[in-house]
Amino acid sequence: MTRWAALPRAINAGKTLKMADLRAFLVEQGMRDVATLLASGNAVFACDETDARAIEDRLAAAARHRLSLDTDWFVRSHDELAAIAGANPFPDASAARPNLLMVLFFRDPVDPARLPRDHGGPERIHAVGRELFVDYAGGVGRSTLEPAMKRAKLPPATARNWNTLLKLVAATA
Repeated sequence: MTRWAALPRAINAGKTLKMADLRAFLVEQGMRDVATLLASGNAVFACDETDARAIEDRLAAAARHRLSLDTDWFVRSHDELAAIAGANPFPDASAARPNLLMVLFFRDPVDPARLPRDHGGPERIHAVGRELFVDYAGGVGRSTLEPAMKRAKLPPATARNWNTLLKLVAATA
């Protein structure tokens, strides 16, 4: 049985969903040992399914039907989350400002050629597989990277800061 983390996009930052409702929904979908982390839709659970894409598709379809919630779902196993944490290209940022080091989760590998190269700000970005690490050294709100990312028309993603990533690694262990 695999321990998974589900990271739905924009929960309680545009799409409202109570965490009790999310837990009940996941149990209805056959997930076991369900827990939520924070109020942003992070959930951890166990299930026998071994295909993350299949879980993402199933949760997206069921959420549209059951919760009237149309959003993207990003699912990672404990091993994947631990590997993401281990691949951190910005250890200085995770130590000094973990709330400003973001990991963006995508469904497919990030194409580095599509990433903004010159956006005029202090942010650093680095793609590793299906994740994009972003060090918002000057803060997220003042970032000049955000408009450049929108212009790059990257596929849908969801972001979690370094502290939350580490909590997800621990919660899925």
